[in-house]
Amino acid sequence: MKLGVLVYLENNDEHILMIHREKKDEHQGLWLAPGGKVEANEAPYETAVRETLEETGLQIKDPELKAVLSFPDEGDSPFGDEWHVFVFYTNSFSGTLTKDCPEGRLEWIPKNELTELASWEGDRLFTPRILEPGSFSAKFLYSGKTLLDYTFSECKHQV
Repeated sequence: MKLGVLVYLENNDEHILMIHREKKDEHQGLWLAPGGKVEANEAPYETAVRETLEETGLQIKDPELKAVLSFPDEGDSPFGDEWHVFVFYTNSFSGTLTKDCPEGRLEWIPKNELTELASWEGDRLFTPRILEPGSFSAKFLYSGKTLLDYTFSECKHQV
């Protein structure tokens, strides 16, 4: 089982920072929020801060945990292992956006266009919920790049 994070950064004019992935992996050619793997002895919050700085050059402040996503490794999963991903949101950050993201091209995308981007089908389902009040957990089952099944569970309290 592996742990990861995604960080949705919103600027003051309702755009979200996304990466068009150029790295040769299962995400190549798709749009994702900044993020990455939780390292040994690291809390997901620390990973969110570290990965955002490494990929974007921005120092985030007070990220809010919005979701925990599960991606079981059943059948023909494209991810090679079972993943649990902690999704954070913040509109508080400082620094200068890097021009040399190691993962791909960074771009501020209008919030209303996020679900139109080339991305995993599950991402198009959960992304709007990240931008709404509240928190949730979700599970997404893939076979290759095809989403077979998914479930959402709203959290009664902030996670």
